[in-house]
Amino acid sequence: MSAIPACALPRAARPAAAAYRRPEKTVVYQVVQHHLETWLARVREADPSGDPVPRFVERDLRRYLDCGILAHGFARARCGGCGHDFLIAYSCKGRGICPSCNTRRMAETAAHLVDPVFPQVPVRQWVLSLPKRLHYFLHHEPALTGPVLRIFLDAVEEPQAQQFRRTSRCPLRSSDLCPPLRLRAQRQPPF
Repeated sequence: MSAIPACALPRAARPAAAAYRRPEKTVVYQVVQHHLETWLARVREADPSGDPVPRFVERDLRRYLDCGILAHGFARARCGGCGHDFLIAYSCKGRGICPSCNTRRMAETAAHLVDPVFPQVPVRQWVLSLPKRLHYFLHHEPALTGPVLRIFLDAVEEPQAQQFRRTSRCPLRSSDLCPPLRLRAQRQPPF
C-alpha cells in the first residue's frame, strides 16, 4: 500500500507545509543535552575502577542528541508529482532511548507482523512480566533468558493444548513469536 503524495490531493486537503519534527524542543532532549556530560562525569568519579556506564548506553545517548536534527545530516526528497523538495533528517536508529525511533520501529514491526507474518487466523497475545528480582540475574546471565521463556511458553501452551484435544479432532498448531527480552540493568541486586 503506497501513500498518496500531497500534490495528488485536492488543494483544500493538502497540508499547508511540511511539519518537521523538532526534537530539540522536547523536554527529554533538553534534559539529556544539558545533563549528559555532568551525569557521565559523576558516574565515572563514583566508580573509577570499572566501566560504570556501558559503552552502548553512552553511544545511544549521544546519537539521540543528533537524531532528527537537520544540521547533523539529512536526505533531500522530491515529490514526483509536483516537484516539491523536502528534507528528511537522519535518525539515530537507537533502541530504548529515542522515542521517535522506538515508535517508528514499533509501527514497522506491527505492520510487518500483521501483513505478511500472521495468517488469517485468530491470534492470542500473552505478555510475560517478570519480578524485578529476576531482572538483575537475567541481565547478567543472558543464557538463562531462553529457559525462563521456555517455562513461560510451556505454562501458557499446555492448558490450551489439553482443552483443544478434548474438543477437536484436528491437531493444534501453535506458534510463538518472542521478541528479545530487554531488561533494565541494575548495578546492585534489588534485595
